[in-house]
Amino acid sequence: MTKTIIIFILLIFLFILYLKYFEKTHIFYPDKKIYQEPKDFNLNYKEVFIKTPDNINLCGWFIKGDSKSIILYFHGNAGNISTRLEIVKMFVDSKFNVFIFDYRGYGKSTGKPTEKGIYLDTLSIYKYLTENENINIENIIVYGESIGCAFATYLAEKEKVSLLILQSPFSSALDMASFLFPYIPKFFLKLIISVEFDNLSRIKKINIPKLIIHSIDDEIVPFKFAQKLFIQASHPKEFLTTRGLHNQTIYNNKDEYIKKINEFIERYKDYRN
Repeated sequence: MTKTIIIFILLIFLFILYLKYFEKTHIFYPDKKIYQEPKDFNLNYKEVFIKTPDNINLCGWFIKGDSKSIILYFHGNAGNISTRLEIVKMFVDSKFNVFIFDYRGYGKSTGKPTEKGIYLDTLSIYKYLTENENINIENIIVYGESIGCAFATYLAEKEKVSLLILQSPFSSALDMASFLFPYIPKFFLKLIISVEFDNLSRIKKINIPKLIIHSIDDEIVPFKFAQKLFIQASHPKEFLTTRGLHNQTIYNNKDEYIKKINEFIERYKDYRN
């Protein structure tokens, strides 16, 4: 009996170590290589470096469109800003300015990515745009992609912005952990995981217009998590259902994406003023 208990405890300990390792290696996939720059897409831009309060240097691209509105883009957990330029061009072609930056540890940004660290990055970027670039808050449209939705909702809760767009969001880290490890009790996972990415609790407090976009074919972030967010979100809110895999849906549905985003922004232009 004692031997059985010892083996059971050892197995639990090993599983906890595995979950910790999984969490450490499967949340952020930073890439330091810059594959292309806005000039390769004939985009007018300037590169800026912004220092955070904890002395991290963040690299960002301010890409000029033909509008007062600016899309503040929070990218996903892999690659860096150089791998999002096709999407950025889509926004610029629709006349929007775009500011996209690399989280700490990504691209030319220094440091190592952590949830708390990137929240600090988020506030530093907002401060730069509103103070150094003199961007009016009614012109800031916050756009989050996948894990970037967590930083987008964080900013929309903490600071004044005009609109919030979430592409392929999940409800929380705990929900994602339950999806990945369905046979492990949720209360046990809650004790182990150290990240939160709690979009669900934040979206209830965000009163600006919100657009959620998600594919029913998403193989990484279940469609039901976006639905869960939408149900809990306060009005005004809109939802766009698309098709395609997690990393391909926006490329497969460019026209549908940009049409819906333009309609959403136009619909709430008076709400923002």
